[in-house]
Amino acid sequence: MHIVFAASECEPFAMTGGLADVIGALPKALVKLGHQVTVYLPLYKSARSHLPEELEFAVRSITIPFPYYNRFAGIVDGGVKDGVRHYFVDCPELFDRDGIYGPTTGVGEFSDNAERFGLFCRAVLEATKQLGVPEIFHVHDWPTSLLPVMLRSVYYFDPALNSAAVVLTVHNAMYQGWYPKKTIEQLLLPWDLFTHDKVEMKDAFNFLKGGIVFSDYLTTVSKTYAEEIKTDEYGAGLEGIFQRRSGDLRGILNGVDYSQWDPARDRRLAAHYSPENLAGKLECRHDLLHAFGLENVPDTTPVIGIMSRLSTQKGMDFVAQIADQLLERKMVLVAIGEGEPYYENFFCSLAARSPQKVAARVKFDEALAHKVQAGSDIFLMPSRFEPGGLNQMYALKYGAVTVVRATGGLADSVQEWDPATGTGTGFRFYGYQAQDLMAAIDRALAAYEDKPGWKKLMWNGMEKDFSWEHPAREYVEVYEEVLRRRG
Repeated sequence: MHIVFAASECEPFAMTGGLADVIGALPKALVKLGHQVTVYLPLYKSARSHLPEELEFAVRSITIPFPYYNRFAGIVDGGVKDGVRHYFVDCPELFDRDGIYGPTTGVGEFSDNAERFGLFCRAVLEATKQLGVPEIFHVHDWPTSLLPVMLRSVYYFDPALNSAAVVLTVHNAMYQGWYPKKTIEQLLLPWDLFTHDKVEMKDAFNFLKGGIVFSDYLTTVSKTYAEEIKTDEYGAGLEGIFQRRSGDLRGILNGVDYSQWDPARDRRLAAHYSPENLAGKLECRHDLLHAFGLENVPDTTPVIGIMSRLSTQKGMDFVAQIADQLLERKMVLVAIGEGEPYYENFFCSLAARSPQKVAARVKFDEALAHKVQAGSDIFLMPSRFEPGGLNQMYALKYGAVTVVRATGGLADSVQEWDPATGTGTGFRFYGYQAQDLMAAIDRALAAYEDKPGWKKLMWNGMEKDFSWEHPAREYVEVYEEVLRRRG
């Protein structure tokens, strides 16, 4: 079948988080299963560096109407890579900027994001009428949630599009795309959409809600998160509609692109290693400590790694609360990431206070991220919520035993270590208290002293297969179910 992906991010063209990894990897896996996949992306400034200087247009100009003016978008042919065709919606006044959702410096989002992503969705629909209408549109998160809204309203009677189905994947229900109700007029949508059972929420236009209502099927990025978003705690106000659509909702755990994340062939590492030959991991540990300026750390002292957005959502408040206790333990801590200024300052001050035990880099560095995974003995992900998560799966592959809060994709991918049976891949905690995290870390530190058991624990994680083949087959099942329903 032919599947069109419409997304706001895709590795390597535009990246802010896990969405980019998914859009970079899942289409390739679907192509390997014999399907035709096309990916549409906005032509951001960051994407231009990955394309030829002389752009090749598949469609020279598409007119996108607005109330008092028209905009004109071109469709740039990005070529075929790994069997996946990429097209880019070119509208320089909207997309040729530093930043994807907002300025790269400062905070907040672009004030015209509703227009930007509204144009993108309409341009994708118009482009497919010339370049190939798919059986399935697969859209992702709020920026492309208007595509099913438009498809089932202003394009309802378009004979070229009326047989296409839509699957929406919710990567994070917290980000919804809230805009004033006048956005209905700005995007030339009918006012009868602005009701509580469609796109209206608290007298505002909610992009994600519209996508949830008008898509044929919904997926999210782990089985546990599919249940969590039906609750007040995680649904972010949309729990009622997720409950009503529970028969059309499926959790599919994200996969990992092992062509990029495999310690046996990772070019960023000081040495390669595998479950059968772990010798290289010690060299990677030494390289990590050297990169962070931690010298004279005995091989018997465990290295705890953090690679994360530094935010409360990621559980960094828990880490801050147990910092003094952690410093009393036999361990060293390395942290890399950026985020909320409070936590950036916290890690910098902690490293300044205890330079022999803590080192931090307040930035994201791709090469250093791989070193953290390979050189850490223990990897922390104490997230308050984590819809899918990829870092814990990277850590398992790299033999870094994971300590996680049992939520979302963390709960689905990490099993508690049982030394009696030799089963499990890490350590989990459930509560909202910092001491729950400390107790899980203490269990990990105690297990580290049992070298044969620790080696078995590492091996269990490294042998886990989180490749994209299985999730891709699950998505194909969803596509086939949707097409059966539509007859």
